[in-house]
Amino acid sequence: MTHAQPIEIPLSKTKLLLLLIASLAFVALGVWLIISRSSPNEPFWAEQLFSKLVGCAAILFFGSGAFWIIRKLPDQRPGLIIDELGITDNSSGVSAGQILWTDIEAISVLEIQRQKLIMLQVKNPQDYIDKQPSGLKRKLMNMNFRLYGTPLSISSNGLKISFDELLKMLNDHLAANNERRNNRT
Repeated sequence: MTHAQPIEIPLSKTKLLLLLIASLAFVALGVWLIISRSSPNEPFWAEQLFSKLVGCAAILFFGSGAFWIIRKLPDQRPGLIIDELGITDNSSGVSAGQILWTDIEAISVLEIQRQKLIMLQVKNPQDYIDKQPSGLKRKLMNMNFRLYGTPLSISSNGLKISFDELLKMLNDHLAANNERRNNRT
C-alpha cells in the first residue's frame, strides 16, 4: 500500500462554529454563577464560594477554548496532513506539528467522557514536548504525557472527517510505513 499523494484533511468550520457556540454558552454560565446572588435559604457560605469557583473555572477553561476556536476559524491551512513522512497536525490548540512515522510506535484510542482521542505513542516523547515554542503548550503536553503516557493526541472534533475514518487512515498509513521499513532491512 503506497500513498504517494499527501492527504489533506481540512478543518471543519461548521464543527468549529458549534464548538464556539457551546464554549460561549459555558462562559455565560460561568459568569452567571459568579454574579448570581445566593438565596437566603442557602445554609452555608462554602456553597456560595464553590459556585463562584466553578464559575471562574468555566470562564477560564471554556474562554480559552473559545479564544482558540476564534483564532482557528480563519485558518486556511489543513487541519491534518498525512504523507509519506508522517502526520502534520494543525487540528487543535496543542497541535504537535510534524510527527514522523518512524517515531510512532503505536496508535491507540482514549475515551474521556464519551470524547474519543487518537493517542500516538512515540519513541521520543520529550523531543516533541521540547520543540514546542509555547510554554503553555509544553505544560499541556507534559500533562498529557504524565496522565496518558504520550504527549500526542489527535481529535477529529474540528476536522472534516469522522473519528473512525481518521483512525483507520492513520492505522493503514502506519502499517504501510512499517512494512516499507521492514522490506528495506
